[in-house]
Amino acid sequence: MRVEELFSVRGKVALVTGGSRGLGEMIARAYVENGARVYISARKADACDATARELSAFGECISLSADLSRMEEIERLAALVEQREKRLDILVNNAGASWGAAFAEFPESGWDKVMDLNVKSVFFLTQRLMPLLEAAGSADSFSRVINIGSIEGIRTSHLETYSYAASKAGVNHLTRMMAKFLAPKHIAVNGIAPGYFPSKMTAGIAEEDTRAVLEGTPMKRMGNADDMAGIALYLASRASAFLCGAVIPVDGGLATTA
Repeated sequence: MRVEELFSVRGKVALVTGGSRGLGEMIARAYVENGARVYISARKADACDATARELSAFGECISLSADLSRMEEIERLAALVEQREKRLDILVNNAGASWGAAFAEFPESGWDKVMDLNVKSVFFLTQRLMPLLEAAGSADSFSRVINIGSIEGIRTSHLETYSYAASKAGVNHLTRMMAKFLAPKHIAVNGIAPGYFPSKMTAGIAEEDTRAVLEGTPMKRMGNADDMAGIALYLASRASAFLCGAVIPVDGGLATTA
């Protein structure tokens, strides 16, 4: 099989949550530029619409704004996709949030906000979209769910982001649980555990902390859009056809060589 066919997503239908910026935008762009019809969701409708307009210069990208920390919004987003599509080949559960505070001061609101979006929405959006994912999958070609975890769910971070680290550890293991029970339905679930990439989330990290991260990374740099595009295309294409329940660190070696 030719490389172009092995890694192709042409003609597939994808939904990328948190797709208006950061990692989600990188993933959505990779799919759009390679021939998929891509839906992106984000809490802020204006930002979601703007990204969809930008990406539509390269292919087909549709904005469906939603606040996935709320169950009624999960239902609304799923219904909007169902109105437009009979199948969903690729679901990327990327929407997420973080919260940092000292242990003695960490608030319940910072715990619940992060857990609801980072973990709860991953489970319930996938559950709600399962009929479309099943419709896309077959014994020869599984549909794909790609959960975006984090290396902060693998390593012990130097940052006091308690709910974020716990949530991403949860996503990493939820990925394995979902993989086991959805594979019989011809849905392959895998995860990406990104390291440090330029994003609004990492922009909020103090300069000295960022410097410490880069010094501790064997490759001595942050990730870039091509790094994320490569793993996203791999996990959505025939190239990863025998991958199920894997959580792949994409971190320049930061978490995996410590």
